[in-house]
Amino acid sequence: MGGDSLLGRELREVLGESKPAPAIEMISASAENASMLGADDEEIIALTPLTAQSLAGARVAFLAGSPASSRRALKLNPADGPVLIDLTAALEDQPHARLRAPSAEVTRSLPQPGVIYVIAHPAAIAATMLLASLSKAKPIRRSVIHVFEPASERGKKGLDELRQQTVGVLTFQKLKTDVFDTQLGFAMLARYGEEAVEPLESVEQRIEKHLASLLASYPGIPMPSLRLIQAPVFHGHSFSVWVEFEENPGAGAITQALQAADIDVRPDDPPSNANIAGHHGLSAGAIAVDPNHPRACWLWMVADNLKLSAENALSVARGFMR
Repeated sequence: MGGDSLLGRELREVLGESKPAPAIEMISASAENASMLGADDEEIIALTPLTAQSLAGARVAFLAGSPASSRRALKLNPADGPVLIDLTAALEDQPHARLRAPSAEVTRSLPQPGVIYVIAHPAAIAATMLLASLSKAKPIRRSVIHVFEPASERGKKGLDELRQQTVGVLTFQKLKTDVFDTQLGFAMLARYGEEAVEPLESVEQRIEKHLASLLASYPGIPMPSLRLIQAPVFHGHSFSVWVEFEENPGAGAITQALQAADIDVRPDDPPSNANIAGHHGLSAGAIAVDPNHPRACWLWMVADNLKLSAENALSVARGFMR
């Protein structure tokens, strides 16, 4: 559902790479039929209306539209309807909701009937994967993570607004501020405007909540101090990470620990959110001992936020697609 959204497009791509490829039906986020341009403005996507009938017969329903459409899908889903996998986090407060992030989990959960699966925020998934990997080098005493949020986390409207603002600043046009309620183009934001669609602090709280839930499976890793910054970039999360260990393992041991966890480490060419787009997993670099703190290290990490969410959703779905 929401097959024309940024997450919907990413899901279609990862599902298309599955062997065997499953049968997919695109459902609108509304109750009306629609045919519209795809996320790349080249593909025509035919969407069926969101009704109980459109959900019947499926094994899994990926909810990748708006939070409102996810809540509507829950109300319409028949008793024998598909398992709901929510990528919007709109259903996380439901009694039968369970937070999932297979990439960051210690053990894989078995499929459970009647459960709504909510995919954790991609920044929380990435941070958990990183801290779990670093703890293999030496025990962690504390950490600080700055998360730089891309506009794509606000959907196509967020991308369009950043694009318009970028052009508008250069051409002295009036800036569109429907999503962020302030200027994001060429600016870093610690908060959105008061009339923003969703406050940035609410997103930060969601990341912290999801991160705390995921780290509960790693009792030896303390909860990090976290700050969310809205960056003027279109795609990809970036992370500036400071970690204090019980005993500093050094950059070499940290590199080995990350590589052992299948994290791409680029010591001589630190990755950026631009060159991680479309790539699987995490990429790290710029690993260095803190010159002012002998037990601490700095590192830089990036991840494709949309692909990370889509791949974790597919991992959950595989238990029901056999």
